[in-house]
Amino acid sequence: MARPRRFPNPALFICDIQEKFRPAIHEYPKVISTAQKLIRACITLRIPIYATTQSSSRLGPICSELTAATPNNSLFTIDKTAFSMLVPDLRFAMQSNSPNNEPYQVAIVGIETHICVTQTALDLLSEGHRVYVLVDGVSSCNAGERTVALERLRAEGAIVTSSEGWLYECMGDAGIPEFKTIAGLVKETKESTKDAVQTLCKM
Repeated sequence: MARPRRFPNPALFICDIQEKFRPAIHEYPKVISTAQKLIRACITLRIPIYATTQSSSRLGPICSELTAATPNNSLFTIDKTAFSMLVPDLRFAMQSNSPNNEPYQVAIVGIETHICVTQTALDLLSEGHRVYVLVDGVSSCNAGERTVALERLRAEGAIVTSSEGWLYECMGDAGIPEFKTIAGLVKETKESTKDAVQTLCKM
């Protein structure tokens, strides 16, 4: 099966989950663990992953836990200075993976919710893509900014949901060959997922 059945053209966006932000971002370990799980799931489901860093020369590389979630300890990352992830190099990669220019069903995790995540989501929505902001995978330095941003994104047309909800919607059917692997991953990460959802959904 080339694609999960429920979404014709899914993608995962990982926004600026970088080493330098560890001391600053509210509940950052939970954001990282959610992104790790999603990377592993998307590799199994053959869903493209688009990751960015913000000014990596100053703010450091992508967090090591994310590269460790890949088979070869390498996650292709585009560096940027713009707040939105939709810079030319990323647009080119998206078009290369979707030659018919079909709209994507994009899940976004990363930071900061009210800046880079918001501007990325707004740009995607304006271009006709469906946007899923994963509540257990986004945060900001100031937890209050996160709450305001999620309210705004709902109003703008983004779907605010959980990482597990998005994954199961991607699959759509327990009969697909990858289901057993994904179900095993969900079971393996159930405690970290529970912790992230219970903490970050309260905000």
